[in-house]
Amino acid sequence: MTNRNDRASLWRARDAESATDPLDDWSARESEYDVVIVGAGLTGTVTALLLARAGQRVAVVEARDVGAVSTGNTTAKISLLQGTALSQLSRRHSRDVVQAYVDGNLAAQQWLVEFCRDNGVETETADAYTYAASTGNVASVDAEYRSCRAAGLPARSVKETALPYPVAAAVVLPDQIQFDPMPMLRTAVREIRANGGAVFTGRRVRAARTDDTGCTLTTDDGELRAAHVVLATGTPILDRGGFFARLEPDRSYAAAFELPESPPEGMYLSVDSPTRSLRTAPAGNSSGTGASGSRRLLLVGGNGHVVGRHESPRTAADDLVSWTQRHFPGARPVARWSAQDYSTLDSLPYVGSLLPGTDRVSVATGYGKWGMTNAVTAAHLLASRITGNRDARVEAWAPAFAAWSPTQLFDAPSAAKLNAAVGVHLARGWWNAETASDTSAPPMEGQGRVARECARPVGVSTVDGHTRRVTAVCSHLGGVLRWNDAEASWDCPLHGSRFAPDGAVLEGPATSDLSTR
Repeated sequence: MTNRNDRASLWRARDAESATDPLDDWSARESEYDVVIVGAGLTGTVTALLLARAGQRVAVVEARDVGAVSTGNTTAKISLLQGTALSQLSRRHSRDVVQAYVDGNLAAQQWLVEFCRDNGVETETADAYTYAASTGNVASVDAEYRSCRAAGLPARSVKETALPYPVAAAVVLPDQIQFDPMPMLRTAVREIRANGGAVFTGRRVRAARTDDTGCTLTTDDGELRAAHVVLATGTPILDRGGFFARLEPDRSYAAAFELPESPPEGMYLSVDSPTRSLRTAPAGNSSGTGASGSRRLLLVGGNGHVVGRHESPRTAADDLVSWTQRHFPGARPVARWSAQDYSTLDSLPYVGSLLPGTDRVSVATGYGKWGMTNAVTAAHLLASRITGNRDARVEAWAPAFAAWSPTQLFDAPSAAKLNAAVGVHLARGWWNAETASDTSAPPMEGQGRVARECARPVGVSTVDGHTRRVTAVCSHLGGVLRWNDAEASWDCPLHGSRFAPDGAVLEGPATSDLSTR
């Protein structure tokens, strides 16, 4: 999986507009905007769209391309049944908070469906299932069923599914939505531009400073000025507020398969470990139709782990393919990719001010792998506050989407545990680097290693026939990087920053590239 195309998601591989999308002229940017949004995923584009519709002068700045990170690599389930999310929230939060979370997600689902319908973007309706393959996990499924019913969702407890392997218990929520997110993002970008907004791609924001009248964002090619900034970058790229210490980054894997027979329709997510996520998608321009003439693909995801803490990510990715081929004989992978998501200490998204008591810089993060709805909820909350025209219905969701809340003080034990693990990996990385010795022989194709050179960790990798040497110390907070053999990247086990073989930042809180050696 070292070839760039091998790592493209099904959605991004089909994104016909990626090569033809007109670029906004950076040199013609305005001297100051009302709002600049950093990140052109679902959160950033919907926030920009809502603000542009409200008459705000808006610019989106994206380091790579539209949908390049989480949104373009999601399994794209727009579902209110989210694994065991509601039962987990019910154990930790009041009924009012759980209801606010459900109401916000339901409104987001409806908004997406209406936007896609009004703009000719295809969506599909499918029943969503949370299931247990093991009898030991039946209680988790039952708890999710009870939490769904308590929140007013028409869930049903069932024993039978269309899956080709035994299921001990399942809960189903009918008529949920799935889609390809890229056409929706491209449509939103066109409307942002039609409303006078700008979307600048290939521009990484490196730093920001605030003053009494606004914010100044620094890129490699100049600055942008705005009265308000929204960080829609997964984990915030600014350390103010310490969100990197309140989030856990998770990497998970996905693949699309052609099957000899039609795949089971529906969206499925297991409560067992390792997690298995399944859905179908149109075969589109995929080669072949299968023996039965089916034009549907099976998408399978799972095998998640904390970024930078797996001995061999490729093993995790390969295991997903092996599992699929065991349960769906004849399955042939046609796309393989991965995605990064962030979980919070209290299992609720963080949406609001970067720092308490200030409103110049806002953040939205911590969707726990359910960004299709949570991102849209966050966008409505941010737009409501930035415009100053607070929508009472939107504000009713706020208790479940607080960036800062007194109840988060009770998460201190979880924070201590999370950051203790960070400390262990920081120390272990430096110890392993100090005890490693370099060798003149380059790594094999697709491989990388960390060695010591002049008392500093150096990362050496060979990708597509090119051997490169970079400093193996994360530019964020100094963690020693680990090679990701599934995606040919250097990953930080502390806070999830990732870098290309040549040292360029890919994602995470880091904003500076690695130096070459």
